[in-house]
Amino acid sequence: LVVAAGDDIDAATMALWEECAAVGLPRAVVISRLDHPRADWGKALANCVTAFGDGVVPLYLPLHGDDGGVCGLVGLLSQQVFDHSAGGHLPTVREPEAEHRDGIVEARGTLIESIIAESEDETLMDRYLEGEEIDVETLIEDLETAVSRGSFFPVLGVCSTSGLGISALLELLVGGFPHPGEHALPIVTAIDGSAVEPLSADPRGPLLGEIIKTTIDPYVGRVSLIRVFSGTLRPEAALHVSGHGLTDRGHDDHDADERMGSVLSPQGRTLRPVPECIAGDLCAVTKLVSAETGDTISAKERPLLVEAWEMPEPLLPIAVAAKTRADEDALAKGLARLIAGDPTLRLERNIETHQLVLWCMGESHADVVLDRLRGQGVDLETLPVAVALRETLVAAAQGLGRHVKQSGGHGQYAVAKVTVEPLERGAGFEFVDKVVGGAVPHNYIPSVEKGVRAQMERGLEAGFPLVDLRVTLVDGKAHSVDSSDAAFQTAGSLALREAGAQAGVALLEPVHDVAITVPDEHVGTVLSDLSSRRGHVTGTEATSGECTVVRAEIPEASLIRYAIDLRSFTGGTGRFTRTFLRYDPMPEHEASAVRAQRAAAR
Repeated sequence: LVVAAGDDIDAATMALWEECAAVGLPRAVVISRLDHPRADWGKALANCVTAFGDGVVPLYLPLHGDDGGVCGLVGLLSQQVFDHSAGGHLPTVREPEAEHRDGIVEARGTLIESIIAESEDETLMDRYLEGEEIDVETLIEDLETAVSRGSFFPVLGVCSTSGLGISALLELLVGGFPHPGEHALPIVTAIDGSAVEPLSADPRGPLLGEIIKTTIDPYVGRVSLIRVFSGTLRPEAALHVSGHGLTDRGHDDHDADERMGSVLSPQGRTLRPVPECIAGDLCAVTKLVSAETGDTISAKERPLLVEAWEMPEPLLPIAVAAKTRADEDALAKGLARLIAGDPTLRLERNIETHQLVLWCMGESHADVVLDRLRGQGVDLETLPVAVALRETLVAAAQGLGRHVKQSGGHGQYAVAKVTVEPLERGAGFEFVDKVVGGAVPHNYIPSVEKGVRAQMERGLEAGFPLVDLRVTLVDGKAHSVDSSDAAFQTAGSLALREAGAQAGVALLEPVHDVAITVPDEHVGTVLSDLSSRRGHVTGTEATSGECTVVRAEIPEASLIRYAIDLRSFTGGTGRFTRTFLRYDPMPEHEASAVRAQRAAAR
């Protein structure tokens, strides 16, 4: 994890650390930007120890030149100076000056004691305390064991502009972290979900990989970055691409056979062709037309599927639209590219509000997405996110629908009388036939229901669907020649409209059950904010780690910007989840504003 030497550790870094800890991922801390004017190694290291625990111990110390700037690193295990004062990315290796040796010896002793404390050799600490010099190879072996267990977190500093510390970081990754073969592979099944024999990180085993990133290169086309778990990937291989289980986020789930192109090794922005990519390595491949981030790749003759990723739910909606009809095609293509490469992005085409909504993880994510779309030449605009409301009747009422047109020739004749009653929230729609004496012929009763349902879809006042009603057909009239299916549909629609005019229409808004997790010091702020959002607090619950979960019922309209606002007043430490609960009546002043807005738009 990278921490800037001049900055405090932010909430996003802490959240990432906790996610890594939850799955036991080996970690190291890299303190970057050592050449920044505000860089303070001691403060940055102390912040890391406070945030991440006592297992955070430096492997290197920065070396300062006469001007006070960082000019090199001191390796505590090797007791050598890696001097960058001469410039260039390759350091000069030399012995430390005498005036630095006492500090180096002290820091080295702390490092060795920390490594030995994690050693499985119980005699090692006694031997060290008795004055025995522990060889570096033993210390490195124990360091790797401790890192792989997730109990020891080495720290080193880097400066990307000068290359300081980069070679040390690469050596740490190779020599201090566990071999890919020591990692358990993710759960793997056959395409139909049936069990398969466990795989290992063996280059000779069955091919299995996962696409961890997808980009669109203007010259090469789609480039898929793949982590190979098992087997060996070679150019022009025939692959099976298995879907990733993200269908509910606007990502097509699919299974297809494809032939890949070149195998490439990414080096910065350069893609260098390589003959193969073996288990445990990363590579980029070209020409996979349908593959997206999160997909599994395997041999065509032995298709496999890696367990789907558990992605956090995107909670910030952004409504987008092309500025002109000419831009609609560019917007569709741009969105397809983004969706292919970003499994945290969800695309929703809301058929009720007629909006195209991008669900993002937060404001920064949304800014990046919009910038990328504009960078692809898409001329777009963002719109206020509309909420899909509902209508219902306030009271019971009767309605008479009369559709009579008899001016010569084949006319239209249908009369339907209905009673309408509001039902409990979530009860849906009921249609009851209580016609007696054949006033409405039996074959036209479904026509009345069809007309009622069609009017319910169109709404009565503001154009939102009508819900939670019981409509009872009680009487009507028909004509032996002029009655028809269409006529009785119209009569049913007119009857419902008349009943609605008599009973009165209420607007319903979606309400969500929201769980907000925040540090204890922000609970008061959250509770105060919820009252301004028409939220109803249903309970609070203390959790481990000095956090509290606040549960509340909040209207959807008040949640549109909540991801941004919660981050703002909790310093990025708050998070929340939401689940649709029910529709509740909207306050009249809010409903009046919606009616006026909808009327003006017609």
